[in-house]
Amino acid sequence: MTEIQLQALGLSNSHLVAYHGSQVHAGILTELKSLNMAAKSAGFEFTIASAHRDFHRQKAIWNAKYSGQRPILNSHNQAVDITQLSSEEIVESIMLFSALPGASRHHFGTDLDIYAKNCLASGASLQLEPWEYQAGGPFYEFSCWLEDNLARYGFYKPYDQFRGGVAIEPWHISHVEFANNMSRNLDIAVIADVISKYDVLGKDTIIGNLNELYQRFVINVASTNLPK
Repeated sequence: MTEIQLQALGLSNSHLVAYHGSQVHAGILTELKSLNMAAKSAGFEFTIASAHRDFHRQKAIWNAKYSGQRPILNSHNQAVDITQLSSEEIVESIMLFSALPGASRHHFGTDLDIYAKNCLASGASLQLEPWEYQAGGPFYEFSCWLEDNLARYGFYKPYDQFRGGVAIEPWHISHVEFANNMSRNLDIAVIADVISKYDVLGKDTIIGNLNELYQRFVINVASTNLPK
C-alpha cells in the first residue's frame, strides 16, 4: 500500500502534527488555527474533544461494541439489545455512530469533534449528543456560528443531517481539501484488505456486505462545495 493509503487507514501517523493536545493533519494546521482564532474573537472557546484516532483504537471501540462490552446506542440514545440481532444488524447498528476500523474519517487527521468549552455549564459533562447543539442546548450559538463560518476556513460538517447512514453529528467538522484527498485513496478493496488482516469482530459479515456499507456509511456525507 502507498503511504497515503496507510495514513487514511489509520495505520501511519506520518501526516500528523500536535495541536492543543491532539494530533491533526499537518496540512490543515494553518486554517485550523485561523478558525480557532475567529471563534475566540466571536466569544467561543474552541475546544477539540477528539481528533485523530488510529486503526487500532477504532478496532478496540468496534470490538467492544460488537461483543457487548460497550453499549450500542440507537438514534434515540437508547441501548440496543444485541442478543436479538443478527450479525448484519449488529454491524449496521454500530455504524450509526461508530465507523469501521480502516474507514473512520478520524484516521485522516482532518476531522475533529469540537465544542465551545466556555458554553458548558459549570459541573456539566460533555455528551456529544445532538441536543447540545440544537436550540436550547449549550452549544447552539456556537453551532450556528460554525454554520456561518466553517466554509471560509475550508471546513464543513460531513454529518450535518441524517442521510440513512451515519447519525447526525453537529460537532464533527472536516477539512474539505485534505479529507477529500484522503478519501480518494480509500476504496472497498483497500478497506476489505485491511479488515481481513486484523482481528475485527464480524469481519466476514463486514466484508460480505462491504459494498452496501461503503455506499451507505462511508461516502454518504454532505456536499463539499465551498464558496468561490
